[in-house]
Amino acid sequence: MKKGIIILFWLCIWQLAAVMIHNDILLVGPFQVGRALLINIVKADFLRIVLCSAGRIGLGFFAALFGALLCGALSYRYTLLEEFLSPVITMIKSVPVASFVVLLLIWFGSSRLSFFISFLIVFPNVYVNTIAGLKSTDRQLLEMAEVFGVGAWNRVCFLYRPALMPYLAGSLKISLGMSWKSGVAAEVIGIPQYSIGERLYMSKIYLDTAGLFAWTLLVILLSFLFERAVLYLLKKLDDWKPCPFVRKRHRQGNNRSGHFVSGSVSADSQKAGGQDIHIRHIVKTFGEQRILEDFSLTMKTGGRYCLMAPSGAGKTTLLNLLNGIVRPEAGMIEGVPDIGMVFQEDRLCGEYDTVVNIMLAYGHAADCGKRNDREEVRSRILAEASEILPVECLTKPVKELSGGMKRRCAVLRAMLSDAEFIVMDEPFAGLDVESRERTAAYILKKLCGRTLLVTTHRAEDVELLGAELVTLR
Repeated sequence: MKKGIIILFWLCIWQLAAVMIHNDILLVGPFQVGRALLINIVKADFLRIVLCSAGRIGLGFFAALFGALLCGALSYRYTLLEEFLSPVITMIKSVPVASFVVLLLIWFGSSRLSFFISFLIVFPNVYVNTIAGLKSTDRQLLEMAEVFGVGAWNRVCFLYRPALMPYLAGSLKISLGMSWKSGVAAEVIGIPQYSIGERLYMSKIYLDTAGLFAWTLLVILLSFLFERAVLYLLKKLDDWKPCPFVRKRHRQGNNRSGHFVSGSVSADSQKAGGQDIHIRHIVKTFGEQRILEDFSLTMKTGGRYCLMAPSGAGKTTLLNLLNGIVRPEAGMIEGVPDIGMVFQEDRLCGEYDTVVNIMLAYGHAADCGKRNDREEVRSRILAEASEILPVECLTKPVKELSGGMKRRCAVLRAMLSDAEFIVMDEPFAGLDVESRERTAAYILKKLCGRTLLVTTHRAEDVELLGAELVTLR
């Protein structure tokens, strides 16, 4: 009601100004503009004019949108491509639109001018924001995806999409209106047949101010509707909650085992799982600080080990050497199979529930490509998760869960992966005594002969897991 009153106020001011000027060439009132619009609407070629202009401008917008998304994704993946495209993007943003209009008019004529101008206005803005959005993706989540072997489709949907959407929405809010303004301006210059720009130009020629205002009002309305429609679709994409694509995890032991100073991969590391894990004379430094000094350890297949050391002694660094996130300066690691890991941080996708987070790393099903299979996997995960988590929290976004619940979710993700080597960085952090014992019992139940390495500060955890104590020295 308030907005309606405000609009009515300004319409009255507009009408009063038109009456006071009393010159239909200089200014016409809203009633005259409305009458001119109705006259044009009932003409036989009105719909064709609107569809032709909207089609050219809309096609240019969507071509720029999808082209910028594709080029932005490729530039994010290949930095050399970003460097090659950087001068082109800078040129497009710097060159005046009028210069492009004249040049494109010479090259392609007037019929496709508004398409190219809309494209050139939208493309650089969306391209730059696409790269910025993809680069803002949480690095820790990307490392988690690499360790668990999360597939490309799941990475796009659950890691990159949430990071990209705010940047994409911001760029589109600017680009949508600009595409229509620039597209119609190009039509005014090129004067293609059956276009709004042609009608605006003719209104100028015949000093038809009412017609000029009427067609301008129509452009504003079409631009508004187009913007609402595109942003609505974008909001639907942002709100989309897909079911992760579950697949049998491919063995990628060569990515996380056999690290040499030279960066080559040990032949032993490419053997099938089931062998002992050997850490030989590892040295790791960060700057001038030496974290690990000539550290060696052999873990037997199916063994359980608890690694204890003071804070800052290198426990987390050792785990990151095992999963391949970092590499040693000297020494080698051999025989590491696929890893299911609980990181020092939870590294969960906060917008999604516990089941989705587990499904991203789940890989027991031999063929889970169909939706029915994924629903079956979801049901199995719900049953498993209810053993250590309250049922009512399993369908809530994990960002709404307590720290202890998030920790148990991370434990579930590691245990329900098909990894042969389970690595946990202080998995009981933030858990009370009852939850700690319940979670430890679940870990032992689901271990099924797999090798387990856990870091902890508590001697009780060694006994709780029935593990062999390992110290850093």
